[in-house]
Amino acid sequence: MFTGKKIAVLCGGDGQEREVSLRSGKAVCDALNEAGFNAAMIDLRSMNEIDKVKDFEGVFIAMHGDWGEGGILQAALEDMKIPFTGSGSRASALAMNKIKACDLFKDNGIKIPEGLTWSDNPEEIISKLGRAVVVKPSAGGSTVGISILKDATKENLIEAVNLAKKSYVGEVLIEKYIDGREITAAVWEREGKIEALPLIEIVPHHGFYDYTNKYTKGATEYIVPAKIDSEAAAKISEMAVKAHEVLGCSGYSRADFRLSNDDAYILEVNTAPGMTATSLVPKAAAAVGVSMSEFVKIIMELAR
Repeated sequence: MFTGKKIAVLCGGDGQEREVSLRSGKAVCDALNEAGFNAAMIDLRSMNEIDKVKDFEGVFIAMHGDWGEGGILQAALEDMKIPFTGSGSRASALAMNKIKACDLFKDNGIKIPEGLTWSDNPEEIISKLGRAVVVKPSAGGSTVGISILKDATKENLIEAVNLAKKSYVGEVLIEKYIDGREITAAVWEREGKIEALPLIEIVPHHGFYDYTNKYTKGATEYIVPAKIDSEAAAKISEMAVKAHEVLGCSGYSRADFRLSNDDAYILEVNTAPGMTATSLVPKAAAAVGVSMSEFVKIIMELAR
């Protein structure tokens, strides 16, 4: 168990999720100090600034997307032999690549939406997936660069793909749209066990759960625990734990799902989930009586 007290809370970055990461970093830093740590918030704008952590005993990663969540930062900290929260470099890289992660989920019996990698052939996409599709970058988070097309055409599909490419470098994933309820499952490791926290149903007041609805207070209703059938809840919790395990995640993660009738489909796993005032993981922890300061203390003590 990690027992250090001098903690660097890394946040910021230079990507699309910078502002959210800064908000996560401040919330985590305040909570760590409340829990008895000596934490300092560090705005890490690039990997060239990684030496800023060398005088700290441990690192709490509050980076979202890009190199901060996708394994590059984690690999550097592993080389420096500085303990840090969350998953290691391999699991972080796997989870960040939605195409590779989905292949791994499918190979391990975790249900995923039918999907294809973009290949400059919109007619093939529509023929195989239908006209209701989700277009998303293979990397990134916070719903940046994602489009939901209820009636895909060659023109709007290409437009959505270009938005995804503009948001993040890499391949673009096109998935069949699953009409259903949005459920998220936070997973944590405690006392040697990996378990899911209470599920949360996400109900935006308008549109889908995009960047604005995620980070605008009052724009979305969060129902915790989710009011779904106990059998469906157990299935989703089991899938979230299994996804955490097959990716090789550590400490904590958050898996997002669509629930359509009795079928649950995993969409992605976040290895450094948001920790702002509107974020889902703190809400799930609060549902079992664990305060923000208690939660970050537990996660910090699991630093690898």
